[in-house]
Amino acid sequence: MSVNVGMALVQAYKSNIEIGFQQRGSRLRSTVRNETQNSEFDFYDRITSTAAVEITDRHGDTPLISTPHDRRRVTLRSYEWADLIDRPDRIRMLADPTSPYAENAIYALGRTMDSLIISEATGTAYTGKTGGTTQTHPTTSQIAVGYSETSGTSPDSNLTIGKLRRARFLFDSNEAVMDGEELFFVLKASQVQSLLRTTEVTSSDYNSVKALVAGEVDTFMGFRFIRTELLSTDANNVTTCLAYPRSAITLAVGADLDVDIGPRRDKRNSTQVYVSATFGATRMWEEKVLSIACDDDL
Repeated sequence: MSVNVGMALVQAYKSNIEIGFQQRGSRLRSTVRNETQNSEFDFYDRITSTAAVEITDRHGDTPLISTPHDRRRVTLRSYEWADLIDRPDRIRMLADPTSPYAENAIYALGRTMDSLIISEATGTAYTGKTGGTTQTHPTTSQIAVGYSETSGTSPDSNLTIGKLRRARFLFDSNEAVMDGEELFFVLKASQVQSLLRTTEVTSSDYNSVKALVAGEVDTFMGFRFIRTELLSTDANNVTTCLAYPRSAITLAVGADLDVDIGPRRDKRNSTQVYVSATFGATRMWEEKVLSIACDDDL
């Protein structure tokens, strides 16, 4: 039971319940491939490229090209949220608290979904016929915190135009983005501010980023930016940003957000707000998920 519920009791100067500052739900769900899954484990198949064979004779045998075929495993995980509102407290409240409590819970589950997508984007993927083979995120799909477009040793940096150019080059050189497929770049507020500091005020690139901060546009250098403060930051204050197209990550949902509000007979008929969901995620392609290390202190 929430021990702070008394703060919402009716007083002369307050008649409603405010929800505190937070990311309100998932921001990344729409950026990944969404699937419905009905079992604890499920597999999502992939095939990789092949090459055609030149015909050099007449009436020869038809060549058979073996198509490389493997799969990725998704494991469903269940999450829940619950809180109690005592009947006497509810009576003394001018505003019905159940709706804000449920809304707050839905926001929490949405953030949990984003955190799972972020961790699975660069985490260990499970492949093979039974999902018993592990695949780590390779260094070839990582852009170091000290990356520089010039040769030689470079100091650490936050998000730079050079890192964006490198990410775009890696996608293009690997043919990792299908024609017309949208590219997403997941970053924190620190990286947006870094772009503002490292570009010229008079350039059209700067104007685009400035408009991004103002909420007027959300694209820059071919990427659509998605800001979230849920990205992983290490002890040195280095944040791992992500860049990927929608086909790079699969989100499998076993049970979508389910909200149940009702009395708990074993808790003196207190109202319980209960929200649950079941989902899982995996990285489908190593070449399609880039991690970009950025120093938040710079």
